[in-house]
Amino acid sequence: MSGDPRPVGEDDLHGLIDGRLEPERQALVEAWLKGNPARAAEVSADRVLRERLRARLAPIAEEAIPARLRVANIRPRHRFVGAGWFPMAAAAVLCLTLGGAGGWVGHALRGGPATAMVAEAPATQDAVAAFRTFVVEVVHPVEVRADEKPHLVTWLSKRLGHAVAAPDLAAQGFRLMGGRLLPAGAESAAMLMYDDDHGTRLTLYSRVGDGDGRTLFRFAREGDIAAFSWVDGGMSYVVTGRTDEARLLTVAQAVDAHVRGLAPDRRQP
Repeated sequence: MSGDPRPVGEDDLHGLIDGRLEPERQALVEAWLKGNPARAAEVSADRVLRERLRARLAPIAEEAIPARLRVANIRPRHRFVGAGWFPMAAAAVLCLTLGGAGGWVGHALRGGPATAMVAEAPATQDAVAAFRTFVVEVVHPVEVRADEKPHLVTWLSKRLGHAVAAPDLAAQGFRLMGGRLLPAGAESAAMLMYDDDHGTRLTLYSRVGDGDGRTLFRFAREGDIAAFSWVDGGMSYVVTGRTDEARLLTVAQAVDAHVRGLAPDRRQP
């Protein structure tokens, strides 16, 4: 396919994501990814992230440069500075600003390792830890089973001091297994577990706190575990599972619609 003897490396993967590879090299890298599904999944996720970043930052890039920052207006105030220094310094500041903004937005969209989750989304870190602990349980995955749903919802709502939702996710292919109460610092958290006909389990983690407003969905991945988190009405919600991002997003949207009292989306994912 290609006479290029170089092994596929990180530069090749970044070049593929950015569309900078020569056709021959691109074909070689794509063939390599077919035999490396884990790296292929990472590249696919990075491509999605890149497009989201482009869309999120496009309005900023299209804004006109403020008059006070235009070189023609700045130069008279800095004639004592060397002719070549200021443009380079301004460029460095701009790169740092955009780089910092891009990194922040990128992490908010995709998430990072566990340590980053602690810094930016404590509820996500706790939800992923709870998922890892209980999703593997065969005999006792939940404290209260789904056939006692009214009791489960009442009990969790009373312990959290806030209404806890147990959404019907049949349209997304999942059924409620039950739930349990979890510690969350000085407070409590609720965890509901769902599964499908193929043995795939996911959890809905909720707890009071992390703001009174409403945030957008934030995607995070830790190994093979994916999570969508958001805050609404004084509650933090995290949907966690070992499934693809698109399917998990439909679940998060259905949960969000339920807790906000909206009509559920009955479309299949």
